Amino acid sequence: MTSAARHPSLYPSEVVHVRTSPLRHRLRHRTYLWLIDLDHPPRLPRPLRPLARFDARDHFGGTAPTIRAGIARYLAAHGVTLGAGRVLMLAHARVLGYVFNPLTLYWCRPADGTGECVVAEVHNTYGERHCYLLRPGGDHRAGAAKEFYVSPFFPVDGRYRMRLPEPGERLDVTVHLERDGGRPFTATVRGHRRAATPAALLRAALRHPWSTLAVSAAIRLHGIALYLRGLPVRPRPRHRPQEGVE
Repeated sequence: MTSAARHPSLYPSEVVHVRTSPLRHRLRHRTYLWLIDLDHPPRLPRPLRPLARFDARDHFGGTAPTIRAGIARYLAAHGVTLGAGRVLMLAHARVLGYVFNPLTLYWCRPADGTGECVVAEVHNTYGERHCYLLRPGGDHRAGAAKEFYVSPFFPVDGRYRMRLPEPGERLDVTVHLERDGGRPFTATVRGHRRAATPAALLRAALRHPWSTLAVSAAIRLHGIALYLRGLPVRPRPRHRPQEGVE
């Protein structure tokens, strides 16, 4: 784990979605994300706690007592024993009672030193969740077949190619969707680390009020724009529950 992970960190970030087929469209959104060690969540002054809550109900099956217990359950269902190992989570916090995390990333280091992996937890705007267990190589790259309906304008096919270096002073995550020999969609998340002090959190919250609600609203507004431009909506298949997630 990086030295930046020893304490909770904030990453003022720019999220960019670029769609190249069947039409070109670009979404650019500024927000801020948290990087926390699940064993050491942030301890905030009482007046600031409504600005940053990390609730187990918002992740995995939503039934575990803690987020750490939730990811341990998911990993165990896929043959990985976390034990006393460490997990870093990159996510939006619940702000003023609301949260929406299109993508939550977990960098997992099991206690026995084997099975290091990254879990990508994806939420869609229909209230569904799906996780991908990834094993990036030395270049921080990993791939997975797409198994989950996210955008209403793409079917559930193709493959994700991701670059997922553990955040340090910089956050630099890239996700490509590959279909029919091309890359019709790319998402990037880039930012720079800030110590998660009360003053830094207050500045971020004032700069991006209702940050998680803004993320959800931006996705829906851009979806409306694409629909009005004539992009057809793909039927949403029934989501098959995952062990450790539903």
